[in-house]
Amino acid sequence: MTRAGGRVVKPASLAAWGGYSGYFADPDGHLWEVAHNPGFPIDVHGNTRLG
Repeated sequence: MTRAGGRVVKPASLAAWGGYSGYFADPDGHLWEVAHNPGFPIDVHGNTRLG
């Protein structure tokens, strides 16, 4: 991502909710969050169900 002109804003780290998250800015300056929750339920088809 950095080789393509983006930059890391906040490296991935352990979040208060038990997962991981980090932020980067794309080459146009737009901010993006990447998050992973290891406890998030995913079914055999790759779908998630909220609520």
